[in-house]
Amino acid sequence: MNKDSAPSAVRVGVRIDEPIRFEQSSPSTPGRAGDAPVTFVGVSSPRLSWRVGTAVSGWRQTGIEIEATYPDGSTLIAPLEGDGQILLDWPFAPLESRDWAELRVRVAGPGGWSPWSPPAAVEASLLHESDWVANWITPAAGADPGDPAPIIGTAFEVDSGLIRARLHVTALGIVTPRINGDLVSGDHFAPGWTTYDRLIRFRSYDVTTLLREGDNQLSALVGNGWYRGRIASLPIHRARAYGDRLGLLAQLELEYADGRRVTIGTDEQWRTAPSRILANDFYDGQTTDLRAQATPSLAASVERLDAEIGRLDLAVAPPVRELEAIATTTVQAHADSVIADFGRNLVGWVRLRVTAPAGTTVVVRHAEVLDDGELSIRPLRSAEATDRYVLAGGTDELLEPELTYHGFRYAEINGLPPGAIVSIEAVSIGSDLTRTAWFECSDPALSQLHQNVVNSMVGNFLDVPTDCPQRDERLGWSGDIQVFAPTASTLFDVSAFLGGWLDSLALDQLPDGTVPATVPRVFPKESALAGWGDAAVVVPWVLYQRDGDVGILRRQYASMVAWVERVHSLAGDELLWRGGEQLGDWLDPLAPPDKPAAAQADPDVVATAYFFHSVDLLALSADALGMTGDAERYATLAARIRSAFSAAYVHDDGRITSDCQTVYALALAWEMIDDDEVRSRAGERLAELVESQGFTVATGFLGTPVVLHALTIAGRTDHAYRMLTTRAFPSWLYAVDLGATTIWERWDSLLPDGSVNPGEMTSFNHYAFGAVADWMHRTIGGLTSLAPGCRTVRVAPVPGAGLTSGGITYDSPYGRIRSSWKLIESRFELELTVPVGVTAAVELPDGTLVTNVEHGHHSFAVDAPVMLATA
Repeated sequence: MNKDSAPSAVRVGVRIDEPIRFEQSSPSTPGRAGDAPVTFVGVSSPRLSWRVGTAVSGWRQTGIEIEATYPDGSTLIAPLEGDGQILLDWPFAPLESRDWAELRVRVAGPGGWSPWSPPAAVEASLLHESDWVANWITPAAGADPGDPAPIIGTAFEVDSGLIRARLHVTALGIVTPRINGDLVSGDHFAPGWTTYDRLIRFRSYDVTTLLREGDNQLSALVGNGWYRGRIASLPIHRARAYGDRLGLLAQLELEYADGRRVTIGTDEQWRTAPSRILANDFYDGQTTDLRAQATPSLAASVERLDAEIGRLDLAVAPPVRELEAIATTTVQAHADSVIADFGRNLVGWVRLRVTAPAGTTVVVRHAEVLDDGELSIRPLRSAEATDRYVLAGGTDELLEPELTYHGFRYAEINGLPPGAIVSIEAVSIGSDLTRTAWFECSDPALSQLHQNVVNSMVGNFLDVPTDCPQRDERLGWSGDIQVFAPTASTLFDVSAFLGGWLDSLALDQLPDGTVPATVPRVFPKESALAGWGDAAVVVPWVLYQRDGDVGILRRQYASMVAWVERVHSLAGDELLWRGGEQLGDWLDPLAPPDKPAAAQADPDVVATAYFFHSVDLLALSADALGMTGDAERYATLAARIRSAFSAAYVHDDGRITSDCQTVYALALAWEMIDDDEVRSRAGERLAELVESQGFTVATGFLGTPVVLHALTIAGRTDHAYRMLTTRAFPSWLYAVDLGATTIWERWDSLLPDGSVNPGEMTSFNHYAFGAVADWMHRTIGGLTSLAPGCRTVRVAPVPGAGLTSGGITYDSPYGRIRSSWKLIESRFELELTVPVGVTAAVELPDGTLVTNVEHGHHSFAVDAPVMLATA
């Protein structure tokens, strides 16, 4: 078959503009000049996805051809039938470690075949433990916790005829590899944070272009990171580091044109030296003596490290990278310091260029807010968040850390003489996630609120989904991501990021099914926590809905069942989860400031509601997996829990025990009330409570994500809008009006007079309450997925609160969906773009329903009804 014999795109009317995407893949690294970038995969048969970029109206995909070209020049073409585009099974022989292929796809429909897609190169990384010939090594001396960060490396020769070079590297600690002094990548803090005795990840890199014929050097800077930093050894956490000695595992594989393969792996022949980084810790910062050599001679001995580690897996989640350089908005000079304001709260570090004498000590401190014009460091608790530099002297000397990060808006710089600062900027870092959604509306305050949600997610999605990025915590709290997952998975592609986190969750899960409060686990004692442990069920379900990936349900199913059965055992025959240590509706604004778990909502009501929710989702997950028996059993159990909940907590007049916003929100959002009249009364009661609170927020971590949805379900979208747009405390816009650029942990992290909340637990960068963005996407933007992967969607914007326009752009697995509306006098106008593979149902404000809207651009206009939601 002539692989280039497809008819022209003009005649066929369909085109695939992007290369194939691979499941379980590490981000692409550059290939040789002219080659497609290499995507490393950690499985032998990665599933495949693609998007059809353009197609004529009425076009349907009926056939597929996937072409694989191998290094020997041979080509295979796999013909497939159907309209599938997402996560199709690998159609060729499984890849072995180091196998490589270049893939293209074309699709058939009315008129014939499309042109071939651009090529995508895929390579299997090291898939088996036996692929590793390198050994774990560590400095024989001089690399204790109080010593400088070590550099470990080796020299080697490269012959002529090199055609491919791959570096596979990981560490007990965090590692920055270099070849001939050049960074191997822009990645930071590899290999990331896991429970190291159960799982450790490695990164694979194409380093062909970094090598030269003749002498070469491979080196690696190793820092404490999560493995040996205070984040593990803090007394209220593990109270000990994961290990006392840092470790390096690196394997460089060279392939020559004549077929020779040479492997250079870590062993006792490698050498080490102290770096100029004298101290490093995520909480406390980095101390650097720039007078020392950046690339010291490596002369000291290393030895093999016998550490307890778990399985080695390729890291497929996006790495932590620099995302943006941010200029200062103001720089205020003080007697012996300057305070730089970067205009928004961020996560990363300060990059300085200075000209000052050798031996000058520069101190950079960080804080999220100012208090009386000075850095407010009390919210940091014991975290020093301070970087120190001893200058080498010279012009435009660069000052920035490599082995730490901070959460801050303001930086105080001490120790420099006047005029010494040449430039200041902040470097924003985070996991390099692909943005997938953009929100717009005519209200600047709501637009800022949504941007604050994005900012908090970017800063806290740093290898794991942390609660906060600044104080002595920064943990992967399961409850935070459980409530935020729907928002997160809309805003960014988090499939690999949260998929990896769920892998850790399952490994850290206790034998009785209890899910740790944080993942990776840091607390020695764990108990089953409603809303936190439920992340084991909720997050996989959310990912399945967003990505259409039944594989995530399959991988996590045992973990999901273990959690549900653990709660079932606690609930007993009554099916009511009562008692135990619960965090409940954490940080209810009406709870005492020093008792964040003392919410209005009865913790037993909340716990039983979550029990129902997880069982209900588990039944749906079993059905999606084709596990009919489990699906029926858990659906029956869910119905029994619903009945038990109603009998115990729901009264005929619609009142629910503890009579607060959260209990109604949970019951309505999750359809826990069977009786139509009782459910209607419950909705009315929720609306009454919201109105009685002056439309301010009266919910905590667990009620806030669903309260606006519940009001909409109850037919009170007008109340939901008023709650969203109120500016009185506590509310979302209260923080916006006080200048917030991220989501706060407490509704009043900053008091009305601008002073910092006096509580010990006060963060200005906590994404959990930003879960409200999910309602904004669905109601203002108007977009709701009706089938996994957005195969079918509902587009139904509901204008309100005086908004004159709104919309959402969402890059679904099939392509970009865009819903944009505006009100022009008494007319509602909607512009909608639907990608190939997606079908939309459009509901307009006057009640008009248009079904089976297919790919292409569509315009709708109707008279705007008088009863639109108003503030």
